[in-house]
Amino acid sequence: MSDTTDFYELLGVKRNASDDDLKKAYRAKARELHPDANPDDPTAEERFKRVSVAYEVLRDPEKRQRYDQFGAAAFANGGGGGGADFGFGGGLGDIFEAFFGGAGSPFGGGRSRGPAGPPRGQDMEVVADLEFEHAVFGTETEVTLRQPVACDSCNSTGAAPGTSASTCSTCEGTGEVRQIRNSLLGQMVTSAPCGRCRGMGMTIETPCPTCRGEGRRTEERTYTFTVPAGVDTGSGIRLTGRGAAGPRGGPNGNLIVHIRVKAHPRFERHGIDLVHVLDISMAQAALGVHLPFETLDGSEDLVIPPGSQNGRVFRLRGRGVPQLNGRGRGDLIVQINVVIPTGMSKAEDEILRRFADERGEMVSPPDKSLLGKIKSAFR
Repeated sequence: MSDTTDFYELLGVKRNASDDDLKKAYRAKARELHPDANPDDPTAEERFKRVSVAYEVLRDPEKRQRYDQFGAAAFANGGGGGGADFGFGGGLGDIFEAFFGGAGSPFGGGRSRGPAGPPRGQDMEVVADLEFEHAVFGTETEVTLRQPVACDSCNSTGAAPGTSASTCSTCEGTGEVRQIRNSLLGQMVTSAPCGRCRGMGMTIETPCPTCRGEGRRTEERTYTFTVPAGVDTGSGIRLTGRGAAGPRGGPNGNLIVHIRVKAHPRFERHGIDLVHVLDISMAQAALGVHLPFETLDGSEDLVIPPGSQNGRVFRLRGRGVPQLNGRGRGDLIVQINVVIPTGMSKAEDEILRRFADERGEMVSPPDKSLLGKIKSAFR
């Protein structure tokens, strides 16, 4: 049989094989390659393992779909399907252990498990609200939350002062119990967390009265941390080891801080660029103007040349948002909005009409109606 990682070829079936086809092919291969039927063939056991893994994947509709989409890499290193290497010389042992019970496999080669030990604490999440400028330039801030922390009364052991935990008599300190089940491959061993010690391998006869045997208690904690320049709403900052304390002295989880940035009254953020719409008058657009313009870095001289049209964009380079975890900054983009005057006085109306007449432009005649006169009287 060729040394191939294609599961369909290992079983000798087509890719559209039915469940019955897979079962028949596997049984035939299993009888042919079983180590008991090939005592003088040192490669029989390895080949039998390959076929067994192929069948276990393809017989499950969900696993088969993942395999058809990603190949065997979908089951390597946690099943991410992201290009992980899967070769029968390396990754097969881990996959075979996951399917057939590891150290309890009738074929051996699995990894034995030592004492379970206290589990790691949970990761926790919290939201930090930031001012717009603090998100742009970075800052130091703090968050406060209630979380499990190590119990001082029992030094996180969970046992009352003067007592100690003892090895679980059910699992003998491994934190798991094993069961034997029958399958097509014969007797298979499965494992599950020990119910007596909850998978910790240790039992406590006299629990700590403060934490009730947990080795941790809930308390309010405040953490100060640095916010890098350039964060935005949705950014996450991981504070390693600042999450929940693990039970009975287990390591702390992590604290994930989700950033939420307040809106700015003048600027909108587009990636690492800032955008502002600037209202100017018709005369300023036509004749040009020098305006002091307040950026996040201070005042800048914004030069709008004569004849600037509505919507024209001016770019102040390097006045935007710093690139998060990188170099350089975005730009500040100023878009002008030419505001057309309304409610003009009679003198302003006459000036504009003379301007239009000078340029030979057609405009509406003055409003001579009674309503127009009444409107003019209240201007």
